[in-house]
Order: sequence, then C-alpha cells, then structure tokens
Amino acid sequence: MAHVSNTESAAVSDRAIVFRGVSAEMDGIPILEDVSASAPPGSCTAIVGPNGAGKTTLLLALLGEIPFRGEIRLFGVANTDGLPVIGYIPQRLSFDRGTPVTVKEFLSAGIQRSPLWFGVPRQYGTLCLEALERVRCAHLAERRLGALSGGEIQRVLLALALMRDPKLLILDEPAAGVDPEGGLLFCELLERIRRERDLTLLMVSHDLATVTHHATHVICLNRRVLAEGSPGEVLTRKTLAATFGVHMGLVQEGAIPGNGVHGEPSCGVIK
Repeated sequence: MAHVSNTESAAVSDRAIVFRGVSAEMDGIPILEDVSASAPPGSCTAIVGPNGAGKTTLLLALLGEIPFRGEIRLFGVANTDGLPVIGYIPQRLSFDRGTPVTVKEFLSAGIQRSPLWFGVPRQYGTLCLEALERVRCAHLAERRLGALSGGEIQRVLLALALMRDPKLLILDEPAAGVDPEGGLLFCELLERIRRERDLTLLMVSHDLATVTHHATHVICLNRRVLAEGSPGEVLTRKTLAATFGVHMGLVQEGAIPGNGVHGEPSCGVIK
C-alpha cells in the first residue's frame, strides 16, 4: 500500500474521504488508474461517469470488498485500521419477493440475536419504528417487503443504514429503478438527514439532473479522475465531454441552479 507523508497528511486532515493513487484490476484489465480525489466532511459528494468508468469499483475498494493499490483514508484513518461506522445502500436489493417478511422483521433481523420465527422483541420493534419514522415511512412497518415499490425499498434501506448511526453514508445509484417523483422525495429526505446529522454522503450516479441539484461536491471519473470540485466548477460542457466521451448539453457554463442556501444546489430535475 502507498503511504502519505506528514505534509500530505496535514493537507488532507480536514477531508472525510481521501483516495490516494488508487488502482484496481479485474481479470487483469485495469478498472481504476491512479485515482486521487477527496470528499469534504458533511458534503454530498457525487462520483459521476459513464458505464464501466469504475464508479462502483471505487466504492467496493472503499468498503474493503476488493483488493487495490494505493491508499484510502476515512476521517484520517487509513484503509481498514479502525474504520468509522459506514452505512451502505446498494443499487438494488436482491431478494425473493414472495418471502413473507415484513418491513419491521427485515429491519429487526439486523439487530436482534434471536431468529425471526421467535418474533420481534418489543424493544427492537420500537427501534425499528423509530428508524422508519426518521425516513417518513412508519406506515410500512407491517407491509411485506416484497410488496414495496422501488422508492419505498430505498427508504427502508436508508432506515436500516441509519440504525447504525453512521458517519458516512454510501449510495450506489440511489435513483435507479425509482420513478421521478419517488426519486425526488428520496433526494429531499437525504438532504434533510445530511443536514440534521452532519453526515457525509458519497453517491455514485450517472443521473446528471440529480447530481446538479443535490451534490455539493463532484468527482468526474472515467477510470481516472478528470475533474473535481463544486458542481458549478466541474459540470461544464468541456469536462462532461471529456468524462462521457460525447458532447453533453445538459449544463450551461456557470449556470448551476441552486436553492440559495449557503450556495448549495437543491434537489430536483433539470428542466
């Protein structure tokens, strides 16, 4: 693994996440090439790029799921040495929709020791309801998990992730498989929770509308980092063309819509 000098360490000590010279291969094919980037604490940092750019691979490296070269620091901690609590919401939840498991049982399975067929102890049931209330879906507690829509499952997964009180929340394509209205609601919910809990969000997405209106920091990735900074600095025609390999006319130079709050973009859809 690569190491960071004392001078470099001081320069990145105020960052929640630091990728330093990260490279990874799959079946001998380079996927990530010397990736160096960072995410400010309390930010919503979006990693954008085309399919096959290595976005999910970078997340897996951060989570310690794949081997890589280089170094990843979380809140000043290198690689897997005493990592802070991380919440992770995958792109999709793979399960048998016919399984007769309720939302409350699904959440409780992650915290109780006894098998589900013994039921959900009252104290765990209360914790589950509180978690669902935080994401505004307490009404789903007794619904079968398999009967939920894509947006509802995303909120349940968010409730599950927040039950661990994470410092960092990682989301892989949070709008995938969710209708536009559900995606907007989920986006607004994430923004509220980020501010209330001072969470750092790391979001992988190829949905530039969501990124433009939701992210506070952007990393453009196509096997290597092509640009990094605020949405207004990064999401330009020139950078998007270099990242995606085509001319992207979605964002005008210096014209990132915002909500006027601390100069941060709001969540929504580009018109």
